[in-house]
Amino acid sequence: MLMRSTGLGKTQLTGSISDIKRQGDYLIMYVDVVDPVKWKLRVGVNHRDMTKVIKSCGKRPIISFILSPTQWRNKNPNHPGDF
Repeated sequence: MLMRSTGLGKTQLTGSISDIKRQGDYLIMYVDVVDPVKWKLRVGVNHRDMTKVIKSCGKRPIISFILSPTQWRNKNPNHPGDF
């Protein structure tokens, strides 16, 4: 997973989701950042956020990305450029 923050300028963070747990009215997503720093991020996702994610996943470009057989086998995906 690649991440960028406007507060960090053009710095790109590399990490992965390590866990998702329910805590009250939120899902807490734990993200381990490994490069260029070692951080443990926690993201609180509420019902409205999750609804937006699910609706977004119903769009044609997202569905074709998820169902693409090449995506499942690609261990070194091409960088998305400036995002």
